[in-house]
Amino acid sequence: MATRVINLNVNDRACTVQADENTPLIYVLRQDDALKGTRFGCGASQCGSCHVLIDGVSLPSCDTPVWAAEGKAIVTVEGLAQGGKLHPLQQAFIDEQAAQCGYCLSGILISAAALLAEQAQPTEAQVRQALDKHLCRCGSHNRIVRAVLRAADVMHRQGAAA
Repeated sequence: MATRVINLNVNDRACTVQADENTPLIYVLRQDDALKGTRFGCGASQCGSCHVLIDGVSLPSCDTPVWAAEGKAIVTVEGLAQGGKLHPLQQAFIDEQAAQCGYCLSGILISAAALLAEQAQPTEAQVRQALDKHLCRCGSHNRIVRAVLRAADVMHRQGAAA
């Protein structure tokens, strides 16, 4: 495997890594950038725990080669918070006690953020559809859906106040 220099934009920060271009993005994020929030689950793009935003689209980082993310805006769960303030989704998940073990949560938060960027006030059905690809074994699905709807309401009210 030949390595090369790859330029990434992760959480609004430029970074350069040296890696084989087919290395899964999750390995670069966790090992080279020390961003441990993105979880490795199944490694087959089936569980959703490794999702990150790539140019605003929620994608599995376990089977996305690092070359495919070069020059694109990558956002991990750590990048949702801005200026030391939690993203409304993160706060809503706390308020609704939507986290159990937390293993799947980073991917769920990322997909929820993508949904809210696309659909400011989603219906419950739209939230469930957007999160359908994420496996959560703790059974907190209803609280997760409530948290996403709560965040959408908060974000809508904040936008209306601006």
